[in-house]
Amino acid sequence: MKKRSIRLSGHNTSLALEKEFWESLEVIAAAQNMTFVDFIAYQDCHRKDTNLASHLRVYALNYYKNLTQ
Repeated sequence: MKKRSIRLSGHNTSLALEKEFWESLEVIAAAQNMTFVDFIAYQDCHRKDTNLASHLRVYALNYYKNLTQ
């Protein structure tokens, strides 16, 4: 697990994800022409009833799953 601090909506937020998820999310953000922080902020605003770390893991899995279909 790797912890990173990100400023979202004016507040510092700490997220812990596996290194592979951080790397995948950085690739996804770049593919969507977004900065990493903007991508995380967008995902934070559009997540449902789940914590942000869980949402990001599922998002990354679904992103790559959809690429193979």
